[in-house]
Amino acid sequence: MLIAKGKVNFIMQENIIIQGDCLELFRELPDNSIDLIFADPPYNLQLSGELYRPNQAKVNGVNDDWDKFDSLNDYDIFTEKWIRECYRVMKPTGCFWVIGTYHNIYRIGAIMQNLGFWILNDIIWIKTNPMPNFKGTRFNNAHENLIWATKSKSSNYTFHYHSMKVMNDDIQMRSDWLIPICQGEERIKINGQKAHSTQKPAELLYRIIISTSNPGDIILDPFSGSGTTAAVAKRLGRKYIAFEKEAFYVKISQERVQKIIPIEKPLLEYLIEKRNPKVPFGNLIEKSYVKIGEFLYSYNCRYSAQVMADSSINYNGEVGSIHKISALILCKTNNNGWGFWFVKRDNTLVSINDLRHQYEQEQLGVKKIRFYSGDNL
Repeated sequence: MLIAKGKVNFIMQENIIIQGDCLELFRELPDNSIDLIFADPPYNLQLSGELYRPNQAKVNGVNDDWDKFDSLNDYDIFTEKWIRECYRVMKPTGCFWVIGTYHNIYRIGAIMQNLGFWILNDIIWIKTNPMPNFKGTRFNNAHENLIWATKSKSSNYTFHYHSMKVMNDDIQMRSDWLIPICQGEERIKINGQKAHSTQKPAELLYRIIISTSNPGDIILDPFSGSGTTAAVAKRLGRKYIAFEKEAFYVKISQERVQKIIPIEKPLLEYLIEKRNPKVPFGNLIEKSYVKIGEFLYSYNCRYSAQVMADSSINYNGEVGSIHKISALILCKTNNNGWGFWFVKRDNTLVSINDLRHQYEQEQLGVKKIRFYSGDNL
């Protein structure tokens, strides 16, 4: 939906790109109404003169009027106003992302803390293909900074930790993200020229939105530009509200978002994040999934232990939990007994882990993805 320039009451409307000044449009949003805010504000690069490559070709950098301020004080006043509004409209459970460079990110961070935001991380977006430093007078500036924050230190915010770990090949996702700058077919061009000088890569917004929001959440971008946030939000099944001052960019982003096909809802579920109720071994005994007095076996029946009434097991006079006794047999400090022990059913070995899943489904109505851990002997 495209909303014409001017003051519009869009409360309770979602999936819209609105032309207008964000400081005016913020007033139309109620308090505590937004789940995630991503802000890509003017950087105030303070560029002077033109920049040329060694072959004298002009560099198509950021020299737009919207990035220019008369002084650092003017920039700070503007920044404090829009960040204050972000604080107001963000839910207590929401989160706030803002991106910048050394020109502005430290000023933004200080203002955020002054207004009450609690900073969770500073993320370094490392550009794998940065623009060179053509003058050769400084280090090649190959990164940008992102601040991830909540409304307070005690905010109950969304973070899909396990999903991010899986995304990073089962290693904790770090705060340095290697992502190329927007290029190729992704870069929107008009007559061969960049449509927007600071278009962010969709991969960057994908990681932000999928890690710190949920399907159906409302995502706000107060400086929408070419519409990357709205496009990624739509693809990931989120709702979006985007503010953009320039009609040219509103048109570009609207056309871009209309082409996006959302991912099917079942594919957006965070199955790996779901934690089912823990079922102690004693629950299986109480419901006779495992009987008092029967024996548990290792997978090759080399080791066996008898089940006691108090849910402990007896292995040659050594008594303890299924975990302690399996660790003892393996000469380890600890071990997950669920993956070690089996019971005999009709002359067939059945894992007690399978019995636990059977208990979960029949007694608790839980459907769970099965996996085994620990060593088997």
